[in-house]
Amino acid sequence: MAHKKEARKEDCYGDEVREHVLEFAENGGYEAIPEDEREEWFTRFKFWGLFHQRDGQESYFMMRLTNAGGVLEPGQLRTIAEVARDYATGPVENPEFGNGWLDLTTRQSIQLHWLRLEDVPEIWETLESVGVSSRSAGGDTMRNISGSALRGKVEEYVDSGSLLERFQEELRGDDALSNMPRKFNISVTGSKSGCAQDALNDVGFEPARKEIDGELVRGFNVRIGGGLGGRQPRAASPLDVFVRPENAYEVGRGFVELYRDHGNRQNRSKNRTRFFVEDWGEEQIRETLQEEYVDVELEPAGESFREEYTYNAGKPADAGKRDHVGVHEQEGEGMYYVGLTVPVGRMPADDALELADLADEYGSGELRLTRRQNPVIVDVHEDVLEALLGEELLSEYRPEPSPFERGAMACTGTEFCSIALTETKARMARTLRWLNENVDLPDDVGTIKLHYSGCTADCGQAMTADIGLQGMRARKDGEMVEAFDIGVGGGVGEDPSFVEWIQQRIPADEAPGAIKNVLEAFAAHRTDGQTFRQWAEATGTEALIEFCEPEETDFEAPYMTDAKQSWYPFAETESLAEATAKSSLVPSDD
Repeated sequence: MAHKKEARKEDCYGDEVREHVLEFAENGGYEAIPEDEREEWFTRFKFWGLFHQRDGQESYFMMRLTNAGGVLEPGQLRTIAEVARDYATGPVENPEFGNGWLDLTTRQSIQLHWLRLEDVPEIWETLESVGVSSRSAGGDTMRNISGSALRGKVEEYVDSGSLLERFQEELRGDDALSNMPRKFNISVTGSKSGCAQDALNDVGFEPARKEIDGELVRGFNVRIGGGLGGRQPRAASPLDVFVRPENAYEVGRGFVELYRDHGNRQNRSKNRTRFFVEDWGEEQIRETLQEEYVDVELEPAGESFREEYTYNAGKPADAGKRDHVGVHEQEGEGMYYVGLTVPVGRMPADDALELADLADEYGSGELRLTRRQNPVIVDVHEDVLEALLGEELLSEYRPEPSPFERGAMACTGTEFCSIALTETKARMARTLRWLNENVDLPDDVGTIKLHYSGCTADCGQAMTADIGLQGMRARKDGEMVEAFDIGVGGGVGEDPSFVEWIQQRIPADEAPGAIKNVLEAFAAHRTDGQTFRQWAEATGTEALIEFCEPEETDFEAPYMTDAKQSWYPFAETESLAEATAKSSLVPSDD
């Protein structure tokens, strides 16, 4: 029997949803939606990037935007920031970030909070006037496509831009493909860094080469079935298929159609492609793809470049770029790009407007967004590079941050997410400041990947961190408090690995002390040049557990007992115990 959401989508989904959003907006917004139909419409709204915020925030929405592979054309960031400034304001200020800001996402895009439904038509009109859309940004559809953030600016082994554009326009733009069994993530990279994280996607295209009829052909190998969440992560596995660039679109579309037609529509906790691939197996999928979905002959996989992957690969700095932060040469004589650090991915609208100004003044106006919630200013000539680096905004979002700021990521958390168990953004910002002040690392350790997810859906990618934090609940001194599970040793790269959980349900005020203790053990016991991931793998579980000892410190951990932060007007409808019982509600639809 199909899940109830399938009936809702069958009645109305895809592009058709937009007209209903506009109708509700015109007739009073949130109040115009019949109360007994709201859950159904909120499911449908997600296709157009609109997510109703959690209990106690009735009538407010989050809007997620799309832009394939992280490219923001000149003028787009400015317009998004103006929308954030004018519309994304809540009833009270966040004590850490104020009001009117935007969030950079791990899929190289942007989301806005505190929007009212009656304002959505004008927001859409404003964004779409500069080519920004929220279509297919949420729900059971193909999400924002991730790709090489610096494509066209740095050398790629095989061009990825044309394929990304075709996926965006023809595949994601096809309303006939809007209704998938669950969300579906695509990645394309033509570089040898692995920055699109193909291992974490439902289908990923990675650069490869293969000798065919005596000719060395550049193209892509295909990987399928990757994803995180629910403590059941799976690295995408090889489909054993090599495609020429001109055939990659057909093969990608074929796999999307195959999953649409045969994916599980009954059990939403078991219907991502990672479960589909495990059920069918790569061989059956490859055979069905060839027989029923593609006309080109599928060649066996070619030689990949995975051994050269450096992006979040746990390799030493001299192996290559581990992210896009810093000042680096780009194609074109005397040209550079400058990657900034936004430690938890949140930027006030005024800062985003200033960033757009700097991109115009010192570059081409174009910006790139990375999978680590950071922006990159591109096309900066060496003659103005020093002046750009001297701008005040770059002292806030530094191209040379601390190792903790450089490696930090955080999901939305209880601030807006209905299934999160802990607050994330503000707590991570406090944690980073505390670690900067209290932990000394060896000089050659340029980054510690510290990822924070508010629950096991793992939208913050804690499973792929040096140190991963997942929100939990625990009892302390007779009270239920916010807590963490702590894992170590994750990362992607050539051989993706997921964290090993070495501490469970550590109260939020004791977790920074545990992180400090394990980092000090790393600094004391590592061999020369050893990265944290390498050290964790070599150290062994028993020693890691002993090193990661929870400890009360002077770290201030507000909101430990709220479950719903005191600065926002949440409804008093759910106890901490009830929230704890819901911790199995994974993975999320986000």
